Amino acid sequence: MKRFRTRAVHVGSHPDPTTGAHVSPVYRTSTFSYGNFERGRRMFAGEEPGYVYSRIGNPTVRVFEEKVASLEGAEDAVAFASGMAAISAVAFTFLHPGDELVFLGPLYGGTEGLFFEVLTRFGVEVRDASGLPPAEWLSAKTRLLYVETPTNPTLRINDLALVGRLGRERGVLTVADNTFATPYLTRPLEHGVDLVLHSATKYLGGHGDTLGGVVAGPAEAMAELRAHGLRHVGGALGPEDAFLLMRGVKTLPLRMEAHCNGAEAVAAFLEQHPAVARVYYPGLPSHPDHELAARQMDRYGGMVALELTGGERAAQRFLDGLELFTQAVSLGDVESLATHPASTTHELLPAEVLERQGITPGLVRLSVGIEDPRDLIEDIEQALAPME
Repeated sequence: MKRFRTRAVHVGSHPDPTTGAHVSPVYRTSTFSYGNFERGRRMFAGEEPGYVYSRIGNPTVRVFEEKVASLEGAEDAVAFASGMAAISAVAFTFLHPGDELVFLGPLYGGTEGLFFEVLTRFGVEVRDASGLPPAEWLSAKTRLLYVETPTNPTLRINDLALVGRLGRERGVLTVADNTFATPYLTRPLEHGVDLVLHSATKYLGGHGDTLGGVVAGPAEAMAELRAHGLRHVGGALGPEDAFLLMRGVKTLPLRMEAHCNGAEAVAAFLEQHPAVARVYYPGLPSHPDHELAARQMDRYGGMVALELTGGERAAQRFLDGLELFTQAVSLGDVESLATHPASTTHELLPAEVLERQGITPGLVRLSVGIEDPRDLIEDIEQALAPME
C-alpha cells in the first residue's frame, strides 16, 4: 500500500476517460442514462454497479469517498451534505425504536441535540455514560456507542481500543467522530472501532468554503448506509462541494503538520500565561489524557482550548481583542478561528450539562490555522495583555 501523502493525492483520481482531463471533473447532473430497460432494472436492484441518480451516487462524489476510505483504512465510505447529515444517517440506519444509544461526552452541541431532541422522539433511548467506569457504559438495550476523539470542545481523548473491544464483546456498533484528529493523526478503525465519521467541512475541506460529511467502514455497512441513510433520508453531497473536498484532501497531510506545529506552540505559550487558568491540549504533559493521546495519535492536532481566570467577561475581552483569529464557529480552516463554546456551539445545552462537561463561561476554543505561529502568539499576547 502506498503511503498516506501519496494516497491523499492519487486514490480515486484518474484522467477523465472522455477528455483526458487530469483533474477529476465536476459531474453536474441529477440523473444518468442507464441505456436500456434490463440494465436499468439490474442497476436499481443493486445487481450491477453504475450511476443512476446523484442523490444515491455521483462520479465526483465517488472520488472523495474513495480517498477518505483509503486514508481511514476502510473498505468503503459514503459522503453526505454535512457532518450532521452523516451522523443522522448513521442513527436512522442502524437504530430502531427501543434501542439505546450511549455516548461519552462532551460532544458537539448539535450532535447532542440530535440525540436528545430528535432520536428520543422516535423511541430511541439516549444515555450519557461520561464519567462512568467502562463496565457501566453499556446495557442490555445498547445498540450503538458513540464517541469523539478528541472531544469538542475540551479535547478529552477516548480510548478507542477499549471502545472497540467492548463493542465487539457486547455486539454493540461503535462509532467514532474523527473530525478533530483526521485520519492523518488517528485512524479509529485500526483500534477496532466499527465506523468512523467526519464533518468534512472542517479539516478535510480545510478552506472554510464548503460543507460536507462522510462515514467510512466495512463495505456491507456502507451499502446499508447508502441504501437507507442516504437514498431514503436524502442528505446527499453535491458535486461542486465534493470537488472542493476532494481538492482539500490532497493537501491534508501538509496542512495538518502546519496546524499541529502552530497548536503546539500556542498551547505552550498559553500554559505559562498568568491570565490563563488552564490549557486543554493533548500534546501537553499536563493534559489528563496525554499518555493515551501519545499511544493512539501520531501528533496532537490543531485545536486548543483555554480557561480564562476572569470568566465570561475575560473571554469576551480576549476574543474581541484578537486580530488574526477570526471570531467564528467551525474549525479546521487554514485561517485561525476562535469561539466561545458556551454561547455558540454548545449554547443549546442545559446549564447543568455544560457545567458537568467543563464548558464554562471562561472557556475559549481556538482552531489554530497554518499562519506563522509567532504571529499567532503575538496576537494572543496582545489580546491577553489587559488581563495581566
